[in-house]
Amino acid sequence: MKDISSIDPKKILVCQLRQIGDVVLVTPSVSLLHKKFPDAEIHVLTEEKCTQVFDNNPAVSRVWAINKKELRNPFKALAFYWKIGRSGYDLVVDFQQLPRCRWVVLFSDAPVKLADRPPWYNRWLYTNWPEYIPGGYAAMYKAGVLKPLGIDWNQERPKIYVSDQERAEAEACLKSLGVGADEPLITIDASHRRHTRKWPEEYYGKLIRLISEKRPQYKFFLLYGPGEKDVASKVMKESGVADKCVMVDQPGSLRVMAALIERADLHIGNCSAPRHFAVAVGTQSIVMPGSSGGWGFPSPEHEDVVAGIDCEPCGNESCERGDLACLTKVMPEDVLLRVLDRV
Repeated sequence: MKDISSIDPKKILVCQLRQIGDVVLVTPSVSLLHKKFPDAEIHVLTEEKCTQVFDNNPAVSRVWAINKKELRNPFKALAFYWKIGRSGYDLVVDFQQLPRCRWVVLFSDAPVKLADRPPWYNRWLYTNWPEYIPGGYAAMYKAGVLKPLGIDWNQERPKIYVSDQERAEAEACLKSLGVGADEPLITIDASHRRHTRKWPEEYYGKLIRLISEKRPQYKFFLLYGPGEKDVASKVMKESGVADKCVMVDQPGSLRVMAALIERADLHIGNCSAPRHFAVAVGTQSIVMPGSSGGWGFPSPEHEDVVAGIDCEPCGNESCERGDLACLTKVMPEDVLLRVLDRV
C-alpha cells in the first residue's frame, strides 16, 4: 500500500448506506475529513431513509440517495453506480463494503480507495486500509478507517444540525399534544427490531410511573418508527399515567425527532438510533443495551444500565441462556435511581 498521509483530495465520497444509527455514527468521520481537507467537496452515499441525517451539515456538499425500489432494475442500478463512481472523486472512503458500495468503488477511478481491512477476495478493490483498529465505541472504530490519512479520532461526537425551523416544528407538535413550552420533557424509545435489545414494555411503563411519582412536572414523549406504534401504545397503557404520556398518530420525520430529543432533558431507551440522536444533539441519555455493546458514547452524560451477568454484551440476536437476563434483570427501580440523578 502507498503512503496517503499527505494527499490533498478535492472531492471525497463517503459510503455508509445504513442503518440510521450507523449513519449518525459516521458523522464524526465526515467532520474529521472536513477538518483535514477544508477545501474538499465531501459527498455521501447512503440509503434514502438516512439522508436526513446530513441535512444542514456544513461538511457535506451532496448526498447521493439510494432508492432501492427504483434501483430494482439491475441495469438502472449499475448506471446509477457508474454515474456516482465516475463523478471525479480523488478519495473514496467505504465504511461498509456492502455490494452497492463495492459497485461504486469498482466503477470509480479515484486514486485512493479506503476501507476497513477487507476480506482477501475484496482487497483488489481498495488501495488502502488500516492494519489494525482497536475495539470500542462504534464511531471511534469507524474513524479508525481514516488512520492511513493521518486522521485520529479525539472524542468527536456524532452531530446532527437542528435548525430553528425544525425546533419550531417540534414545539408545534408538542403544543398540539398538550405539552406547554415550559413543561420539562423526557423522550422514551421502547422499540427495537431485535428482541435481545428490547427492554420490556411493562418495565418502561413502570419506570414512567415511578418517575412521575418523584418528578410529577415531567411529560414523556413516546418515540416509535414505522410499524412500532403498538409498542409505544403498550408502554403508555402499562404506565398507568397516560395523561403524562404523549405520542403522535404517525411516525414523524427524523429531523423533528432530533429536535424533540434536543428539547428533552433526558432520553431513555434501547440501543437504537434515538440513543445516537441524543448524543448528536447534546441531550443526556440512559440506555438499557441488552446484548449490544460498543455503541455508547464514552461520557458520563450517556449511561448504559446493564445487568452485570457474565455473558453480556454477547452481540447476538438470540439468547443462549434463554431468559434474556441482560434485559429482564435490569429493574425499573434500578433505572429510576439513575434518572433521579439527572432530572
